[in-house]
Amino acid sequence: MRIDAHQHFWVLARGDYGWLTPELGAIYRDFTPEDIAPLLCAAEIDGTVLVQAAPTLAETEYMLSLADQNAFIKGVVGWVDFEAVDASAQIAALATHPALVGLRPMIQDIADPLWMLGGTLTPAFEAIQRHDLTFDALTLPQHLGPLRQFLELRPDMRVIIDHGSKPLIKDAIMGDWSENMAALARETSAWCKLSGLVTEAVADWTIKDLRPYVDHLLNTFGPSRLIWGSDWPVCTLACSYQRWLETTDMLLSQLSNAERQAIMGGNAARAYNLRD
Repeated sequence: MRIDAHQHFWVLARGDYGWLTPELGAIYRDFTPEDIAPLLCAAEIDGTVLVQAAPTLAETEYMLSLADQNAFIKGVVGWVDFEAVDASAQIAALATHPALVGLRPMIQDIADPLWMLGGTLTPAFEAIQRHDLTFDALTLPQHLGPLRQFLELRPDMRVIIDHGSKPLIKDAIMGDWSENMAALARETSAWCKLSGLVTEAVADWTIKDLRPYVDHLLNTFGPSRLIWGSDWPVCTLACSYQRWLETTDMLLSQLSNAERQAIMGGNAARAYNLRD
């Protein structure tokens, strides 16, 4: 199967998308399954992983309801308050839904870069592992050091790093990002998403802007641990769904068919234990 392992839906009237403001222009509107269906058909994508876009339990319940109604949604990465006293009970309740495959705190928006190392989060992380869910790490480059520490403490946790941890493509900086990503690939079993890169580049980006970062991820995580995603509809701030897919094809052109198939679906199915 070809899987888009990172896409979103939202309905503005729900009111819990604090980051989504009119200044974001084209994506400041509702995006629903009816909007993505023709894109998936044209791209020959068999299914998707729907990822939270708001830090509320209501968001998770909303996404699970969409999974009930749309067979192409093969998995849902939701949200819970990791600091809540009943976080483990909340996770247990959500995990009874067969579509829930992971949870994602919005680390990029949390002021403390060491947040994930806090002892109060232990029950939530233990519940994630107990219920065989993934931990999606929505990190920025400054979070990669703490993420390495986190994985030293929890080497058996199934972790997927979103958007290549958002390298500074716009400024053509690799530096600490490249070193930390190489160390994470070498020292841990974490997976990494090949997604969300175009919105980190300059407005008139070309494939040359992206290639050093994608090549680094290929050279470190390898084709067996990279997972493709569109980050739709956020990606439309920088390019169309089809252009990102075509760009990916060019960036992966040196790989074998089996390696490309792994990145474009097989790895997502394994990492998330996706339903058929």
